Amino acid sequence: MTDVTERRGAGTGRADPAAATPAADEATRDDLLLEHQLCYALTVASRSVVGAYKPVLDALGLTHPQYLVMLCLWESSPRSVRDISESLAQEPATISPLLRRLETAGFITRQRMEGNERALAVRLTPRGAALRQQATAVPGTMMARLGLTREQVSQLHASMMDLIAATRSAPAAADEALRR
Repeated sequence: MTDVTERRGAGTGRADPAAATPAADEATRDDLLLEHQLCYALTVASRSVVGAYKPVLDALGLTHPQYLVMLCLWESSPRSVRDISESLAQEPATISPLLRRLETAGFITRQRMEGNERALAVRLTPRGAALRQQATAVPGTMMARLGLTREQVSQLHASMMDLIAATRSAPAAADEALRR
């Protein structure tokens, strides 16, 4: 029988990689399977869900990113570009082209904010506000298209929000661990 000290790396306190068990080796190999990658599952799920939204949003004259902007504005209008970009976790430079297209479509207006000439106030037009009524059917339509109940959607949403929170705190913790 091998001495515990010998298996752990001759008294260094570190595990000897050569002493790994076959089950641990298999689990480690399985960790690198594409089908086990969280990033892969999230990428495919995101692309698939956004694709499922396309025909539903086409009927409203919106792309998925434009729909997200409109959701922000239906919650509160007017809003600054910075406020919209923060709500969507996007850079203002990413939001600006979406706003131009929404303005061209007649859904919003952009005007300089009083008291702050550098900031833009984004407001719904009457046409943009009226679009909200049509959009109320989108969540139910999407649940039906995806075969999900409201409870399942709520659970998925909670899991995704937890994941988002973890990714926002993880870089600081990882940086701290690397410094040690």
